[in-house]
Amino acid sequence: MFTPEEILQKSITAGVNKLKKPLLAQMILGFIGGAMISIGFLAYVRVTASIPNDLASVKSLVGGLVFPIGLIVILLAGGELATGNMMAVGSAIFDKQAKWSDYLKNLLIITLFNFIGAIFVAYFFGHVVGLTHAVPFRDAVIAVAAGKTKASFLSAFISAIGCNWLVGLAVWLSFGAKDATGKILGIWFPIMIFVAVGFQHSIANCFIIPAAIFEGGSTWGLFFQNFVPVYLGNIIGGLIFVAGFYYFSYVKK
Repeated sequence: MFTPEEILQKSITAGVNKLKKPLLAQMILGFIGGAMISIGFLAYVRVTASIPNDLASVKSLVGGLVFPIGLIVILLAGGELATGNMMAVGSAIFDKQAKWSDYLKNLLIITLFNFIGAIFVAYFFGHVVGLTHAVPFRDAVIAVAAGKTKASFLSAFISAIGCNWLVGLAVWLSFGAKDATGKILGIWFPIMIFVAVGFQHSIANCFIIPAAIFEGGSTWGLFFQNFVPVYLGNIIGGLIFVAGFYYFSYVKK
């Protein structure tokens, strides 16, 4: 395991490298990132749908155990995820190796293609293939999406901060591990916890709420009403609570 000071330097380097990727690579890897997170959420739905509601804690734990596969694939095999970039590119910003305009441009591109990847999985794998169309999976998708969209702006915003604090830590820990096993463990537990406690993740919501829309259980208006506070909260969680806190704790000045 690398020291926190070494992890910080790796995070800065990773952030700079993300900005150097060609546009086509960002587009493809962004699509992969959105799709992989969505497949993790699809697995959550498939393994929890038949668990009774009076076992809600068990349902959350079981779903949390399978959800991390998405970020594991992204960080080990390759992919770009907006919420992870909020932290990694943020480290480069604090170290003055990137501009705020670079940060915003990267987030815009990656978020757009994360969204496309998420919609692809929600529509084709979920609706067309039928993985979210049959009972009890359809009911589960609609119920989970409703839980996301019924939150107030402030509640969704604060929940999203907690989410990306943990997602940012998962990325941070993956930078700190020296082998694949260490990376998987470092990613798994923070992601499992954010899912188990029900924090809001903007890209995951790009899957679950459209999946409910395709099944007739939500609307695009509710999606965008949810996306804005969650996305803003995710930025604060990754940029400030991980990149900022660790940069100003470990940078040598």
